[in-house]
Amino acid sequence: MSKRGSDFLYHWISDHLADSPIIDPVLMVIDMATDAKRAAETEGIPGREIDEEIGTIYEFIMRDLR
Repeated sequence: MSKRGSDFLYHWISDHLADSPIIDPVLMVIDMATDAKRAAETEGIPGREIDEEIGTIYEFIMRDLR
């Protein structure tokens, strides 16, 4: 992933991670990954650019939440 891709994801996740308790972590990861990928593409960062470097956004979010 490019530096801009990783920076975007780190900032996006920190800005969009809810402070409330996580009721359904699987659904939360799916929703966050979908929204993050859509937001990245809006910023001109193709999803495949992110996926090639870090694996899927789903995996990235799971690692980040640990």
